[in-house]
Amino acid sequence: MNTETIVERYIELWNEPNESRRRALVRELWGTGGRQVLKPPVEISERAAALGFPAATLEVRGYDELDVRVARAYAEFVAPGEFAFRLRERPVRLKEAVTFTWSMIRTKDGSSAGGGREVLLLDDEGKIRVDYQFIDP
Repeated sequence: MNTETIVERYIELWNEPNESRRRALVRELWGTGGRQVLKPPVEISERAAALGFPAATLEVRGYDELDVRVARAYAEFVAPGEFAFRLRERPVRLKEAVTFTWSMIRTKDGSSAGGGREVLLLDDEGKIRVDYQFIDP
């Protein structure tokens, strides 16, 4: 897949209503053992620090955990019909690294409700090895 296709399918994944299609997209995009590492939003980081975890990160690994992660994000943000995810800027690729930004928009008026930056590291087959996600503060 070329860079634009990878990113288009990545955004499609988070908006996909069909569970079987989401699972297929996870397997199409990530390699075996692929993972997503999230720099959590401030409120989660603050709560983790209060529990003694000052540098909290969240991580899922492998298809089963990625399926759960995507399904929960879909159920919380997209399924109720309030939000959708959109590409904010064209992706940029440098060898095996791809970066782009995205927005979570309100479906009623198209305004931004948040967003973030992805840094994808691809394996030799062009599948995601690691997905670093940075949520906008």
